[in-house]
Amino acid sequence: MKKNIILIGFMGVGKGTTARAYADKYKYFNIDTDDLIESKANNKIKNIFLEKGEKYFRELEQDCADWIENSVDTSLISCGGGFYNVKNINALGTVVLLDASYDWIFNRLSTAENAKAKLKKRPLFSEPKKAMKLYKERQVGYKKVADITISVENKDLTTIIKEIHKKTKNKQ
Repeated sequence: MKKNIILIGFMGVGKGTTARAYADKYKYFNIDTDDLIESKANNKIKNIFLEKGEKYFRELEQDCADWIENSVDTSLISCGGGFYNVKNINALGTVVLLDASYDWIFNRLSTAENAKAKLKKRPLFSEPKKAMKLYKERQVGYKKVADITISVENKDLTTIIKEIHKKTKNKQ
């Protein structure tokens, strides 16, 4: 089995922040699937959606997952919110769901130091009903593919990364 750690969860839950801290502490490479997709497409994700649509973006996610499966090991991979839908997610490594309530995530984003930038990066949060519907739909999918679930609510980053490390060591 691959020794990758795959972080999934809803947008704004802290996957990128957690990945950077974990990679730094435990000397892992940190890969962000959204960054890989933007690099491959030579375009920003929001532009990919606008110009070529969600279906094309999901194809890029699958290409990214296939590359990870064939080429990456012993890395920490933070994934976009919908990446859990790739057909080979469990072949990529140990899938860790960073879990939190919708209200906690929204509060985290809206009270952050750079709240405007964080919310602007996630325009869906400007339509709360739509965002809540997507959150509820995705929670079911996340739980289906996750090997490990870590609640991140009201925990500091150090606690979260130690918990991930402890729980993934038992799985790999």
